[in-house]
Amino acid sequence: MAIQRDHPYVQFNFLVDLGTGKTNSPQAGFQEMTIIGMDMTYPEVGSANSKKTRIMKINGINKFVDVILKRGVINSSDLNQWLDEIRNGDKKSFRTVTIQVQDKDRASIVLTWKLRRARITKHTAGPLNAKGTDVVMEELVLAFERLEMK
Repeated sequence: MAIQRDHPYVQFNFLVDLGTGKTNSPQAGFQEMTIIGMDMTYPEVGSANSKKTRIMKINGINKFVDVILKRGVINSSDLNQWLDEIRNGDKKSFRTVTIQVQDKDRASIVLTWKLRRARITKHTAGPLNAKGTDVVMEELVLAFERLEMK
């Protein structure tokens, strides 16, 4: 259970599970993750025959912001398999991706986001430069249909 603190948690203590149940393997080692977000719309409706003249806001459509994960290229067979499932249109290509924030001692999980029915919408790698010494990076863009937070 999350405990309220005076100071926010640091951003570098996070774990990612791409739906395999593994957070301690190289496949789950990500350097960076963009913002997880959701937009909710509330259309306004009114009724001409109502005794009260007012506009009501009703629940509308929820829209989720795609999440971008970045890491060094490791040629992960799990990732290649997931990409193949998506390309082939397999029903099992939808996964629950879990992102967890740990406390400063990495002793407990303080916040969890679950991206339900997630799938890769974009995968890129590079850039490559023969004169550089940087690590080759890959980027995954994930779309999802439901966000759950604990």
